[in-house]
Amino acid sequence: MPESAPSLSAAREQALAVRSRYEILEERYNGKTWSLHELMIGFSNDVGYIGRLLLAHDGTWDIDGDPRAELEHKLAESMWWTFVLADKLGIDIDKAYSQSMERIRAGLESTIERTDPTGSERG
Repeated sequence: MPESAPSLSAAREQALAVRSRYEILEERYNGKTWSLHELMIGFSNDVGYIGRLLLAHDGTWDIDGDPRAELEHKLAESMWWTFVLADKLGIDIDKAYSQSMERIRAGLESTIERTDPTGSERG
C-alpha cells in the first residue's frame, strides 16, 4: 500500500470528520441532521450515478466532464457513505470488513478446490 494511502481506520475517521461538517450545515439549513433513511437515499443516488459513469467510461453514455475522474470521486464517496452508515448503525466496519473478506476468501478457495478439473489442489 502506498505510504500516502490511509488505512481503513484512518479513512473511517476522516469520513466521520467530514460527516460531522455536513451535520453542522444540515442543522443550520434543515433544523436537523439527516436520518438513516435520508443517508441511504443519498448513497443509493450515488451508486446509481456510478452506473451511468461506467456507461460513459465505456463510451455509451455522454456526460460533461471526465468519466474516469468522476468515477474516482464517486467510488471514493461510496466508501464515505459506507463508513457513515456503519457508524450510524453502530457497526465496527473495520472488523466487519476483515471478517467478510476472510469468509469470502475461504468460500472461494473451497469452490476453487472443489471445482479443480485436474483433481489436484492449486496453490
